[in-house]
Amino acid sequence: MSNDHLLVQIEGPVMNLVMNRPESLNAFSPEMIMGLTNAVKEAGENPEIRIVVLSGSGRSFSAGGDVKTMGEASPSQVYDHIGKLNECILAMRSLEKPIIAAVHGFAAGAGFNLALACDLIVAAEDSKFVLSFSQVGLISDGGGLYFLPRLIGPYRAKQLLFSGEPLLVKTAKEYGIVNDTFPLDSFKEEVGKLAFKLSKGPGKAYGMIKKIADQAAVSSLSEILEQERITQTLMVTTDDHIEGVSAFKEKRKPQFKGK
Repeated sequence: MSNDHLLVQIEGPVMNLVMNRPESLNAFSPEMIMGLTNAVKEAGENPEIRIVVLSGSGRSFSAGGDVKTMGEASPSQVYDHIGKLNECILAMRSLEKPIIAAVHGFAAGAGFNLALACDLIVAAEDSKFVLSFSQVGLISDGGGLYFLPRLIGPYRAKQLLFSGEPLLVKTAKEYGIVNDTFPLDSFKEEVGKLAFKLSKGPGKAYGMIKKIADQAAVSSLSEILEQERITQTLMVTTDDHIEGVSAFKEKRKPQFKGK
C-alpha cells in the first residue's frame, strides 16, 4: 500500500497514513491520493485495524493542491483529479472506523478539507488552518463547502473562504474545528496515546455512531430516530455489548473486541 508519496505504517490496531512530500509541504499528488484511497479501503477490510491516523511528514500536515502545477492542467485533467480526490473523501467517510487527523504546521486548502473529512482533528500548538482558494480565483474543493458550514455555520465558513486568512489553532479550537491541542515536542506521542485508547473501544459501536451522526446532517429527526431504533436492536446482540454489560456488573474495565 505504501508508495513514495504516502507511507503506511501499521502498529497493532492502528494504521498510520503519513503524507510524504515534505519538500512541497505534502501537497497532493495523484500517487498520494490514490494511495490514501486504497489504504482507507484496506483498513475497512482488515478486522485487525481499529483506528486510522492521518498525518504529514516534515514541517506541515498538507498544503493541499500543488500551487507549482496550477494553471498547467486542462479543465478535463482538473475534472479527473478532483474526481479521484472525491473518491478518497467518500472512502474516508464510508469507513466505519474512526480516522484521526494529526495536524501540525499548515493545513491549507484541500489539505484543510482532508482533515475535515476525518472524524477527529488534533493539532500541534504551532498549527494554522487556511482556505486560500479565493486568493487564486477558485472555490473550495475536497468537501470543504460541505463540511465547514455544517461545522461552524455558513457565516463563519464564508468569512474564512472569502478572506483566505489563516486561522490560528486557538481559534480553530474555539470554533469546534479542533478537538484538542498538544505541544509540538510531545505531539506524536500524544496522538499515539489517543489512537491506542480509541483502539481499545467498542469498534462496532464507533462505526455506527460515525455512520448515523454523518447521516444526521442530511436527514430528518424521524429518519434518525428510526435509524437509531433499528441499529440499537442489532447492537444489543454484539459481543462488545455483552462484554460491556458484564464488565459493568463485575466492576472492571471492558475488553472490547470490535465484534
